[in-house]
Amino acid sequence: MSTPIDLTALKNRQMAAWASGDYAVIGTTLQIVGEQLAEACDLLCDELVLDVAAGNGNATLAAARRGCNVTSTDYVAALLERGEDRARAERLEVTFQVADAEALPFADGSFDAVLSTFGVMFAPDQAKAASELARVCRPGGRIGLANWTPEGFVGQMFKTLGRHLPPPAGAQSPSNWGSEPWLHEHFDERNFLVQVTRRTFNFRYRSAAHFIDVFRNWYGPLHKAFAVLPADGAKAFENDLTELINGMNRAGEKSLVVPSEYLEVVITRR
Repeated sequence: MSTPIDLTALKNRQMAAWASGDYAVIGTTLQIVGEQLAEACDLLCDELVLDVAAGNGNATLAAARRGCNVTSTDYVAALLERGEDRARAERLEVTFQVADAEALPFADGSFDAVLSTFGVMFAPDQAKAASELARVCRPGGRIGLANWTPEGFVGQMFKTLGRHLPPPAGAQSPSNWGSEPWLHEHFDERNFLVQVTRRTFNFRYRSAAHFIDVFRNWYGPLHKAFAVLPADGAKAFENDLTELINGMNRAGEKSLVVPSEYLEVVITRR
């Protein structure tokens, strides 16, 4: 009989990973995803919007730019500080609050729209996180998500990482959130309408070596992985990443453009 996974220990491990490096260096390049999600959710002026696992605030800023009253949350305070800096620079009024996606400190039905771009998908207790998104969304409201798919580049990157640094036994893959059947399983029974559009984000760097250098220094999960792997293990991981990246590069030898599929999800509460 398998030992139940310690979700608290896993969450603490994840928090340490996301607090390392500086995700904002990567996150700001993904801003277009937040803008497209805001449009897909058809956000309206003065609507109450919650950004869950907001990171450095891409969906937060997109909603605030559309005149919404936004509360931006994450369980890593340092990430919220990056979002706060960005909002201040644009003279946008946003409420920033440290909060756990699995235990949101808000009343039932508090928000017209609940957003998360590549954030809530990393919550260790996935069923609980999905339940919390549903709980705080008002009747007639929308949940808007951007989730990497298992088949896409980022999904494959995490599979590559898992071969070199296996996750704890029983840990759920974040890429579950990028599966349409999984989304229907967790939201259909709550009387939500799930609509999914497959989109592609293009990572643009000079080369595979440039991509790996940036992610190794600033992207928490890879930053931590390279820090804990022994030298030969780190080299093997780097080699496998290089092979994956070059294999998906559509720019040829002149540069690096790696398409990564994600699901743009709009879930409407009936």
